[in-house]
Order: sequence, then structure tokens, then C-alpha cells
Amino acid sequence: MFTGIIQATAPIIAIKEKKFFRTHYVRLPVALLPNLNIGASVAHNGCCLTVTGINGNLVSFDIMKETLRITNLGNLKVGDEINIERAAKINSEISGHLISGHIICIAELIKIIISENNLNIWFSLHDNTLIKYVMHKGYIAVDGISLTLGKVVNNCFCVHLIPETLLRTTLGKKLLGDSVNIEIDSHTQLIVNTVEQLLAKKIY
Repeated sequence: MFTGIIQATAPIIAIKEKKFFRTHYVRLPVALLPNLNIGASVAHNGCCLTVTGINGNLVSFDIMKETLRITNLGNLKVGDEINIERAAKINSEISGHLISGHIICIAELIKIIISENNLNIWFSLHDNTLIKYVMHKGYIAVDGISLTLGKVVNNCFCVHLIPETLLRTTLGKKLLGDSVNIEIDSHTQLIVNTVEQLLAKKIY
């Protein structure tokens, strides 16, 4: 479980490719190394991955076929930076919202609007059927970042980013056409699904 509060950005130092499989080697900041063990969960751009090796501050993570298919991790190259968050502890402060680390789809960055001390970014969901879970003022995780939703139009939505978010994450470096990992709020999904099921029963 994660909170959507990014603890650091970290560079990919090496990538080992296999068929439908790859291993990322990431140089983690020293502050994130205490009590880190093989088997621990660490979110990469919001995707929960398992630590498979530790050599000093160089940490490896295996990525399987399904994860490569659903997320943007397969598009990353050596030198790219990723948003990092270690798994939350029981007594952690939840400054964002509860996130499972299970990416549901990707979205494409389609518009960037710059204003003084603010950045508004618009995304288009690749899976149009998921837009019913994306609601104005609701929660969404974009590349692992807990954000409040702005406007929602058709299959597109925007988020408003303050300077602190731009400083602590990779979102400020994204370009038009780039993809981001999306995790919708599980509570919103549950409510929408429940209402749909109840309405379906009334109709039939």
C-alpha cells in the first residue's frame, strides 16, 4: 500500500532485457535504503514492484509481461528518472490517498497550460470505459502521484500542479505525447460499480 506522496526521483542506471521481461537497476537515494530488503515493495511511477537485488544503493526490480503491457515502464530508457515511493507503514501519515500500486491503464499527455506558479496538464485515457470513475474533485494517481482531479471532458481530464509537486516529481518534465501510469481511486470505483449494479437490478 502507498500514499501517492513521492519520496524521491531516481535514475535508471541499467536495463537487462529478456523476451517479455526486463530488469531495471535503479540508483536509490541513501535516505530510502534503511531497512530495505529483497522482497520489499517499491512503487515506480506508481507501479508496485518487488526488490530482487541490492548492491549498495543500486537496487534491481523485475518487470513481467503483464506489467510491461499495462504500464509505461517498458518505454523507459537508461538515464530516465522515475517517481519512487516505498511502501507505507501502518503508522504512516497519509497525506495523499491510499494507493495499491496496481496500474489500471495509461494516459497520454495532450495539453499543457502554463500560468504563474501553476501548471495545468490534460490527459487522455487510453481506456475510455474508465472515465466513469474519474470525477471532478476526486482522487487519481498519475505516475504514482496523488492528485485532485480538475475538469473532466469526454475521456480527458486535467490536474493542477503546484511548484512543490513539479519540484519533487517527474511530471514537470513530461512532454506532449508522453504516457503516464493511471490508478483510479478504489473507493470511487466501488461506489460507481455498486450504483450501476443496483440500477441494473431495478431495471430488470
